Amino acid sequence: MLGGGQLGRMLLQVAANWDLEVHVLDPNPEAPARSLSPHFVRGDFSDYDTVYAFGQSLDLLTIEIEKVNTEALLRLAREGKKVYPQPEIIALIQDKRRQKAFYREAGIPTADFLLTETRADVAQHLDFLPAFHKLGQGGYDGRGVQYLASPADLPLAFEAPGLLEKAVAIHKELAVLVARNPSGEVAVFPPVEMVFEPRLNLVDYLLSPAQITPAQAQEAQLLARTLIEKWQMVGLLAVEMFLTAEGQLLVNEVAPRPHNSGHASIEANYCSQFEQHLRAILDWPLGNPASRQAAAMVNLLGEAGHQGPTYYEGLPEALGQPEAFVHLYGKKITQPGRKMGHLTLLAENPAALPSKVAWARQVLKVKSTPLSE
Repeated sequence: MLGGGQLGRMLLQVAANWDLEVHVLDPNPEAPARSLSPHFVRGDFSDYDTVYAFGQSLDLLTIEIEKVNTEALLRLAREGKKVYPQPEIIALIQDKRRQKAFYREAGIPTADFLLTETRADVAQHLDFLPAFHKLGQGGYDGRGVQYLASPADLPLAFEAPGLLEKAVAIHKELAVLVARNPSGEVAVFPPVEMVFEPRLNLVDYLLSPAQITPAQAQEAQLLARTLIEKWQMVGLLAVEMFLTAEGQLLVNEVAPRPHNSGHASIEANYCSQFEQHLRAILDWPLGNPASRQAAAMVNLLGEAGHQGPTYYEGLPEALGQPEAFVHLYGKKITQPGRKMGHLTLLAENPAALPSKVAWARQVLKVKSTPLSE
């Protein structure tokens, strides 16, 4: 596995149930997956030689982060190693420009966009604003995206290859997880609804399943299935979408791996996204992705003004709530806005979830020594 972050940590927790031997490559000696793998290798997963050497003795390679060296993975695949998801698909998804161009060519509905090379290119299309300027490569977790409301915002545009995406009136932001194994079996999770923290541009919390109509849910699932089948991708694909004010579904972008939008599946679905990813790449029968109970997932982010050794304020109270499930990522150092864990909240009635989210926000906080001290 290339990457040993929190997604890798949660994949390892499932792998242990099935007695799978997983080797992990990550540059961080304190990576969240480090303590769960006896086969942890410290190394740069974006370096060609490191990735190629790492894969030599392994049967199967996968990822928990996209920013990997796909050239080395391509060579390993040509030499007979199983690499899932396939390197050429990872490479396409790494570049938002290529990704969006694919949607347009394949007839996948997406927001209108223009490709740009420089800030000067953006200046030639000020009539396209308001729009989002996105870096073609390297953006992650809200970084690499700038909102340009008017010509006055032009200095915020990137001086690098990117795309200018027309702003649309968004009613809801959704995500659909879909998995496919080498035998061609496909399983699609119910859509979830994501609510973003506007300052950090990160998911604040999500609702599972999304509060949308059955027809909208079916359309969203069909879009996700269409994408993974067009690519013939093996593994788990997270498809983020906009539901516009007019009721149209537009694919925003995708991730070829487990995703923050799927964390509630550990408790809320019959098969979790982590179990499903492993089933898919091993060509095992896919699990049942159906929802078994309504849930909310709350991201635990480092509190503003706190940086340093981590402590979790309110942890006993959170653990005392019978319908709350706490997942901590093992990160020893917190900083403002850093993903440190998540909390899943179950409810018989979906209408009860917003109040549970508010409770979680008040009770459980990630803190350290205040920055002012």
